[in-house]
Amino acid sequence: MNHDASLIDVRGLTKRFGTLTAVKDLDLRVGPGEVYGLLGPNGAGKTTTIRALLGFINPTEGSVGLLGGHARDLAIRRRVGYVGGDVTLDRNLRAENLLTWYADLRGGLPWKNIEQLCERLGLDPSRKIGQLSTGNRRKVAIVQAFMHDPDVLVLDEPTAGLDPLLQRDVLDLVRSRRSAGAGVLYSSHTLPEVEDIADRIGILRRGVLVREDTIASLRDVARQRLELRFAHDIPPGLLDGVEGISDVVVDGRVARVVVDGSVAALVDRVAGHQVERIVSHDDDLEDVFFHYYQHDEDGDAT
Repeated sequence: MNHDASLIDVRGLTKRFGTLTAVKDLDLRVGPGEVYGLLGPNGAGKTTTIRALLGFINPTEGSVGLLGGHARDLAIRRRVGYVGGDVTLDRNLRAENLLTWYADLRGGLPWKNIEQLCERLGLDPSRKIGQLSTGNRRKVAIVQAFMHDPDVLVLDEPTAGLDPLLQRDVLDLVRSRRSAGAGVLYSSHTLPEVEDIADRIGILRRGVLVREDTIASLRDVARQRLELRFAHDIPPGLLDGVEGISDVVVDGRVARVVVDGSVAALVDRVAGHQVERIVSHDDDLEDVFFHYYQHDEDGDAT
């Protein structure tokens, strides 16, 4: 990527809280029209990174930038949409008053824009924040983040507490902003969601970026557990010596295999043998991420 075109630019970010190093020497850049998935278990340093990026806390070392400037510049901030991991809103305000206040901060918006988002997410803006469920309070946060068509989105677990249909709506909103050229930092510990939305991912472990790659490249090296169902009993030796497959178990018309990387050689071998169905039994990227997560149970960063 051309670093000069980065909408989000984190260079050498280190953040310490006393003796705890929450983030260490982090480099991260997001360009126009890109969704960057920041992955890691709870305590990996994702939220600390976001808080530094948005100017809520100061870096101990390094620098953070948005849109060529800093989030504390109000002209920059107006072009940013943010959903935090913990949604804290004034319980006595009606949602419509809070959303209008946010719109005024950003130079004013037609209420129609806000109303359309509320309808899409099933939010009644006439109710007080304190009367809303946790999921509906998150909807308020999502509406304020998207309603001004921001050039940068910083999303920290944005779909937490939402039902699957609403999760899909939020991901569609993200895709729409990406198509419009926005840069998106999407933080989550939920693999399938990030796999679905991200162009590139970075894996944080104990505050250190241990892997950064495109989803496409990760799929090339990921292991897949496949079940192949044939119309007839599988001929003896059909799956012997196929490049990239292991753990082959054949049971009548069903074969179960583990594939490392591409399935091309397997598909070539079984072509013409009347395969009725191929089923993947788990997320093919799960092993890659588990490799980086498995020692993190005692992580202390945030």
